[in-house]
Amino acid sequence: MNKPQCDPSLRNRRPLRRLLAALGAVALLTLPPALAAPPAPKAAKSPAPAKKEAPLKPVIPSANRHQPGKVFLEHADMLELDEMRSRDYQILRGSVVFRKDNMFMYCDSAYFYEASNSLDAFGNVRMEQGDTLFVYGDELNYNGLDEMARLFANPGKKARLVNRDVKIESDRFDYDLARNVGSYDLGGKLSDRQNTLTSLEGYYYPATKDAYFYKDVRLFGPRGNDTLRMFTDSLKYNTGTHIAELLCSTRIINRDGEINSSSGFYNTQSGIADLFSRSTVVTRRGNTLTGDTLFYDRQKGYGEAFGNMVLTDSVRQSTLIGDYGYYCELNDSAMATGNALAMEYSRRDTLWLHGDTIRAFRFPDSTTVTNAYGGVRFFRKDIQGMCDSLSFRERDSILRMYRHPMIWSGARQIHGNLIAVHLNDSTADWVRLPDFGMMVEHIAEDCYDQLSGSDMSVWLNDTTVRRLFIDGNVQIITFPMERDSSYNKFTFVETSYLDGLFTGNQVDSIVMWPETSGKVTPLYLAKRSSYFLPNFQWYQQMRPLAPDEVFDTPEGMTELLRSPEVGGKRRPTAMTEIEDRLTPKVPDRGPEPVSPPPGDPSLVGLPPEPTAVTESPEPVKPPTDQ
Repeated sequence: MNKPQCDPSLRNRRPLRRLLAALGAVALLTLPPALAAPPAPKAAKSPAPAKKEAPLKPVIPSANRHQPGKVFLEHADMLELDEMRSRDYQILRGSVVFRKDNMFMYCDSAYFYEASNSLDAFGNVRMEQGDTLFVYGDELNYNGLDEMARLFANPGKKARLVNRDVKIESDRFDYDLARNVGSYDLGGKLSDRQNTLTSLEGYYYPATKDAYFYKDVRLFGPRGNDTLRMFTDSLKYNTGTHIAELLCSTRIINRDGEINSSSGFYNTQSGIADLFSRSTVVTRRGNTLTGDTLFYDRQKGYGEAFGNMVLTDSVRQSTLIGDYGYYCELNDSAMATGNALAMEYSRRDTLWLHGDTIRAFRFPDSTTVTNAYGGVRFFRKDIQGMCDSLSFRERDSILRMYRHPMIWSGARQIHGNLIAVHLNDSTADWVRLPDFGMMVEHIAEDCYDQLSGSDMSVWLNDTTVRRLFIDGNVQIITFPMERDSSYNKFTFVETSYLDGLFTGNQVDSIVMWPETSGKVTPLYLAKRSSYFLPNFQWYQQMRPLAPDEVFDTPEGMTELLRSPEVGGKRRPTAMTEIEDRLTPKVPDRGPEPVSPPPGDPSLVGLPPEPTAVTESPEPVKPPTDQ
């Protein structure tokens, strides 16, 4: 048997005299009684047969077994002393037992260095502390100076630590009795009821159940169909709570998505994560939630982001940004507040939408609704707008704008009390202003073409108007251009109904009825106030001209959104207050006027264009200067 190498400084040589005296005392104490007693008188018949010597056995002296740092020999079948090898250690064989405080060490044989409280143990090595902690190996080196036990395993086997339901395996395992910590540095594995962790280095504290892992750390969730996987280079894990503490860049993967973080806590049992240092959650739908601080519940599919929240929807090609926000995967709902911004980039041009709060949710019938509240402003190259609040439903593809809504496109401005826009593949195919509407186009200097009415409907072909219908209180001011490109007059027309057809924004025909009045006024004879309709306002200073301007609050915007609506109409108490109750129809261009249906105006269900046009009166022509 080869003896492991030991530090010579730890092996104190005994004087030969002391060694022989001790050996003599042990031998005397272990002699049979017949040899230790005085010689018996010889029998008359025949002498007593001679008895064989008994094997040499160690005597366990009585002492305090709890002396700090002291190792005691509790049992051995046989003790050997070999002066030819060394006088520093004892050779123990057969059911060897040592004790240090409350820790017992078992083996088949050992070298015991009593002076330094060190030992080398061989064969079926086992360490026990109470009924909860067990350490196994094929060979043990225990250094009494630093109280470090190092266990080795034979080829094909592993040194092991077992602490209740926790098991650690490694080719070489160290156990620090002074600090009560087990470790490995040549690769190892920890397993408990919940997970399995592997790494190149590991430390386990049985008292606190904390484990630290370093270098190529991997965590696996072996329960049933659980697909939990964790990859990192540093990790703290508690075998009692099954909570993993992230110490560096970590990737967590499961069937429900993916988490990327460098700091935080992840409960492998409940799937709840508290993440810091700019973390990201990728859901099963492919949505990505990012924030300075994240809370995520895997089972509920719910995540909250605190600080610089970003939610990206790869399917809808949209992004939601805010100071705070949440996302719930189960009902596909999200919210952002504090400098909230929604970006939609499914088309060539990106739409930028800002509001104090933006919320998206899905009804049980799978209808998705997006609402924006508080100083809403949006920008796209071809269209810009603002309002107090808006709502968009995918079911009817109608964008509803509430309270002083305004839309700009080119040199044209549209505003009213309520605007409904029907979107087809992110392009508007019709616009309706059911409760007062005004369309204004800047011509030159103080010249503005103006059109207003009680209920205005506009059909679009891409970005051009192809049909216009106004129901009630129609008023028109236009500035016709002279041949020299100057403007020297304007026309005013007033009627009840108007129906116009256009090609490329050029008028094909206009029909007005039943009674129409108009006049032409030279500019030099007109007061400047007569250039404008009663409800005219030009809000160019409030128009966002770039994506970052949607966050601006122009002067007068707050006051405008708080002011009464045109006509004193009451503000809806909720975005869903006005429903699909009426379906107004565009009347035929007949001689008889068609009265509008009674009741509140509807925001939705813009009627289809008439398939046929009946006999119609002559269009009203503005008077000339003659």
